[in-house]
Amino acid sequence: MSTQLLHAPLDLATIGPASRYIRETRDELLTYETEDLAAVRFSIILTARWADSDDETPERRAELRGELDLLRKHYGDKIDEIAMTFGVQQAMQTRDEVERTVIVPVEVKPIANPKRGAKHREYSEEDLGL
Repeated sequence: MSTQLLHAPLDLATIGPASRYIRETRDELLTYETEDLAAVRFSIILTARWADSDDETPERRAELRGELDLLRKHYGDKIDEIAMTFGVQQAMQTRDEVERTVIVPVEVKPIANPKRGAKHREYSEEDLGL
């Protein structure tokens, strides 16, 4: 190995034949992390709607607010994980992209309880839109 190569700026092209594999693996990992962050964002939006729903009992709303706090913490942790793996700039770009593109349509609403104040209800897959 020449000293010229050792003092060259770090570039994937100078690493060698594995550089293409490294770049592709990195891109796939970033795509996976972005999709995971988007899923958490979607869950935050939907859970916030449920927590604000008048159809939920006060106990259930308090439980949903607790879940919402956990989801928000997980969202921040995912951004930190992306920053540690890909750099702060990439993490901020990914966060901005996710926040700009992930939406929950207005048609997607919380499932209304058939009887207000019902403790438990079993939902079929059809009720859940599956």
